[in-house]
Amino acid sequence: MGTTDVNGLTIAYQRAGNGPPLILLHGFICDSRAWQPQIDDLSRDFDVIAWDCPGCGRSSDPPEDYSMEQFAGCLAGFLESLEIDSAHLLGLSWGGTLIMDFYRLHPDRVRSAIIADSYAGWTGTVGPEAAAQRLERCLRESRLPGDQWIPQWVPDGFSAAAPQSLLADYAAIMSDFHPAGFRAMSRAVTPDFAHILPTIKVPTLLLWGDDDKRSPASAGKRMHDLIPGSTFNVIPGAGHVSNFEQPARFNAEVRAFLKRVSNS
Repeated sequence: MGTTDVNGLTIAYQRAGNGPPLILLHGFICDSRAWQPQIDDLSRDFDVIAWDCPGCGRSSDPPEDYSMEQFAGCLAGFLESLEIDSAHLLGLSWGGTLIMDFYRLHPDRVRSAIIADSYAGWTGTVGPEAAAQRLERCLRESRLPGDQWIPQWVPDGFSAAAPQSLLADYAAIMSDFHPAGFRAMSRAVTPDFAHILPTIKVPTLLLWGDDDKRSPASAGKRMHDLIPGSTFNVIPGAGHVSNFEQPARFNAEVRAFLKRVSNS
């Protein structure tokens, strides 16, 4: 674990391995621990860096009106602090949306993009009415003790076949949520980011669990149709947090894609 200061915020991160830099961007209501299966495996081939996003894990809370553009600016500052000019970016769920806005602002800093079980913003994926309902729910539940809402959230992140021990491990990560960070990330992901997708020119892999209940595979297919030259692969037996439920298949897809990118 390490920390660095970016624009007045302390950003914590895990780092392991050597090779081309691979930045892991987690979803909301969790932190870099959700990437442990990827850190342990992909660090054999890459310099793997998994941050705790502002408002998560061991990082500082941002202001509650922090926009996705500001999160992207913080990510740029984070990379600068680690002296990384450009990197492969892998984002799950909220982290995938962050990749989109980061690419809009810093296209020269993205070697490739891997977007997993994500959204083109809630509005861009589920429409304005459903997005407003999601935001209202998140703002309300962020003010409650975790044991009053986490038990309802966790099962929706996994397939019906996922073992209870896996759900318990993920719930333990979620239980350390930051209320202010939860609200900031919820507001930031609400807008429509779909207009960015056709502008993405770097090699892009879209990975989706076949039993994703929060952002179904059809949403990933629509992103694939909008991102020129992108690849869309489905992971069997996985829900929304496909990296956590099926890590071996997820890691194999990521490694194969990055090797193709490196050899092209």
